[in-house]
Amino acid sequence: MNSNIETTVKKHWRWLILEVFVLANLGFLAVDIYLAHSINQFHNPMEWTPVIFSAVAPVLLLTGLVMHGQLRRVLGLIVGWGSIAVGLVGMFYHLESRFFVEQTIKSLVYSAPFVAPLAYTGLGLLLLLNRMVDSESEEWSRWVVFLALAGFVGNFGLSLADHAQNGFFNTMEWIPVVSAAIGVGFLLVAATMRVQRPFIDLTLGVMLGQMAIGLLGAYFHVRVFLAGTAESTFENLIYSAPVFAPMLFPNLALLACLGLIDLRIKTIDTPRQMPATAS
Repeated sequence: MNSNIETTVKKHWRWLILEVFVLANLGFLAVDIYLAHSINQFHNPMEWTPVIFSAVAPVLLLTGLVMHGQLRRVLGLIVGWGSIAVGLVGMFYHLESRFFVEQTIKSLVYSAPFVAPLAYTGLGLLLLLNRMVDSESEEWSRWVVFLALAGFVGNFGLSLADHAQNGFFNTMEWIPVVSAAIGVGFLLVAATMRVQRPFIDLTLGVMLGQMAIGLLGAYFHVRVFLAGTAESTFENLIYSAPVFAPMLFPNLALLACLGLIDLRIKTIDTPRQMPATAS
């Protein structure tokens, strides 16, 4: 068993890092979703589905990590397709809660965040990527950057809708919206165009900035939580500004950095052509 793990680390370190990233995120979502659905005390029993899935999925992936061969692939595919299904069904239920009834921008802002469940879909796609595309290829790197881009698009929507609920009462609430939009722009270019290393380095710098924005947002959200006046700490946690939401910025930035650094390794810069001089 130990030899299997050692072989995986040496030959497939890219694959392993992404696998651990997905495993950790699925496990953390169990806590995050439990807190989110505690707001209405799990009124619909279906709301337990993502919590249970997030508790079971990491165990299956961890089993796959210590095993070898076909079982690892099969367990990853099961969790991957299951995660995609949980995300899509969750998005439907979130939209059905109000938006499908009223079909207005207001209902979209004040309904359950329809983008949030798509985190499961993104993680599922990463698992499929890890099993269907060779991690040694440039294609793998670009797909990682592209899925990080998709995450930033979702994060932009979440930041905009969440802070619109109080009309951007604090002007600082525009920072994550603008930051996410900048992240989308840079990652879009990196994912869809053949860029040189200087641009990749610049994009990595932007991702470091995204991490800083996330930590700043977490600070402000924790301040709101600590100033809460609910009867219990747990009620303060679920009814105040979501403490974990800003950490989506550093989380997605880490994913993007994995793809960007790997893309940088595999990129061969094209030397600049000097303009011809008249003789």
